[in-house]
Amino acid sequence: MPKTKPNKQAEAFGARLAALLARHGQPRRGAGAYLQRKYRVSNVVANAWLNGEYKPNIPTSKAIADDHGEDFNSLYFGDEASADSQVDRSVATNETPAGYVRFPLLEGFVSAGDGGFMPDHPEVVRYIDVAADWAEQNLRAPRNAVRVITARGDSMTGDISDGDILFVDSRVQDFDTDSIYVMNWQGRPLVKRLQLRRDGSVLIRSTNPAYEPEVVPAGELDQLFISGRVLAAWGFKKF
Repeated sequence: MPKTKPNKQAEAFGARLAALLARHGQPRRGAGAYLQRKYRVSNVVANAWLNGEYKPNIPTSKAIADDHGEDFNSLYFGDEASADSQVDRSVATNETPAGYVRFPLLEGFVSAGDGGFMPDHPEVVRYIDVAADWAEQNLRAPRNAVRVITARGDSMTGDISDGDILFVDSRVQDFDTDSIYVMNWQGRPLVKRLQLRRDGSVLIRSTNPAYEPEVVPAGELDQLFISGRVLAAWGFKKF
C-alpha cells in the first residue's frame, strides 16, 4: 500500500489564504467560487488551495497577495518560513522506510474527461512511498524518471478512475506506440489512450464509450505535447 506524506506547508497555506480572503470580506463559504472566477482556475483547483492539498504556483500566489494588498511572503511562507524550510530539507534527505521507494507527487491534475489543470512548472507537493517489490514488478522505468500525478474525471473509467494516482514515465515525450499517455492537446492537460491510424493521424480515445474520440491530423502532431506514458494507476474504491 502507498504511504502519502501530508503536505504541512500546503495545509498552512490554505489556512492563511482563507484568513486573507475573510479579512477582505470573502468568507470561506463561496471562497472557492471567488478564486475560480478571479484567477481563472477550476473550482476543484481553487478548493484544493483552500483545503491545503497543494499551493498555487508562485506567480499566482503573488497575484493573490498583490490583488488584496497583502505581503506575498506572509501569504506564501507564513511565520514558519524557517520551519517550513527545515521540513523541506528533512523530506528531501530522510531515508525512505525499509522496503519502500519514494516518488514525487506533482502539483495539479490531468483530466480523464474534458480538461485538467497543470501549471507550466509543476511543483512537488508531497512524496509517496511505494513498496519496492511492487515498483519493481509494475514500473518499467528508472525510478528517477517516474513522476506521480492525480487523475480527475470519468472518461477513462475501466482503465483509470477519478482520483487514481498515475505513475508516469517522464522520459517519453513523443508518441511511439498505442498506449495511455499524459498530454496537452489544444491547451487541455489530458490522460488518454493514443492510437495511430493508417493515414498517419492519431486518435485520442477514452475508455468510457460516452466520450467521443478526437482526431489529431497528421499535419498537427507537432501540436500534441506528450509529457509521459502511464505505467500504472493506483486507486481507492469505496464499497
